[in-house]
Amino acid sequence: MSLRPPGLDRLDLDTPYGDARPFVPVRGTCPRLGRPRLLPEQRRPRNELKGIGRPHMSTTTVVHLLRHGEVHNPDGILYGRLPEFHLSENGTEMAVLAAEWLAGRDIAALYSSPLDRAKETAQAVADEFGVSIRLDERLIEAGNTFQGMTLSSRSVRDPQVLRRLYNPFRPSWGEPYSRIVARMVDVIKVVRKEAWGREAVCVSHQLPIWMARRAAEKKRLWHRPDRRQCNLASVTSLTFEEHRLVSVGYAEPAADLYRRSGPLVPGA
Repeated sequence: MSLRPPGLDRLDLDTPYGDARPFVPVRGTCPRLGRPRLLPEQRRPRNELKGIGRPHMSTTTVVHLLRHGEVHNPDGILYGRLPEFHLSENGTEMAVLAAEWLAGRDIAALYSSPLDRAKETAQAVADEFGVSIRLDERLIEAGNTFQGMTLSSRSVRDPQVLRRLYNPFRPSWGEPYSRIVARMVDVIKVVRKEAWGREAVCVSHQLPIWMARRAAEKKRLWHRPDRRQCNLASVTSLTFEEHRLVSVGYAEPAADLYRRSGPLVPGA
């Protein structure tokens, strides 16, 4: 049985010809061309035939998923959706580097998770492009039952931890992967529509961005958390031609600052 939620592992769900009628053969042939005759209701109106045979320039739209910068978290808490977790000085520099990496692009819209670390990262982009920030709950960090706890390699021996780890496919300790994908696909489609023919930035968190990428690449949603390719202030870029996803890109504009960071605890 497939573990992928039906209909959620594609970002090209909108089809411009969703109401097209299927071809239905009928009796008889055209005497000149030898082709099946079409009933009147099966024939295309003349105005639909005008563009056939002419080159068509598709519209390209890019949605950049930007992860927030490093968080000031000296106690190593799994902060999840907790308030008052702000960017560190290093994290603020990461946000500026990400904004500079985006400079020169035609950014039409900027969306952000409502959590402090995401809003502060989005502010660097807003300052670079002079655009306003729209907060959207669908970009928020994934829910996690370990939120507020300090975990280590020894934590797996703790019965209170072990009893939540019974299902790594859903997962049992947090927001279902399929639900994360559903909300991320929702907001990406809204942002794509707003920025049609241009580019947009959505500031979010590691797990939601990684889920959107795995869904876009048609990969299974369950995974090893230590193998996520979604580093601090990284940019995952989804490029669409019309409604069809054509490529997924990844960049780490703040890579030079990673060595300054100590041991990091992801939000979820």
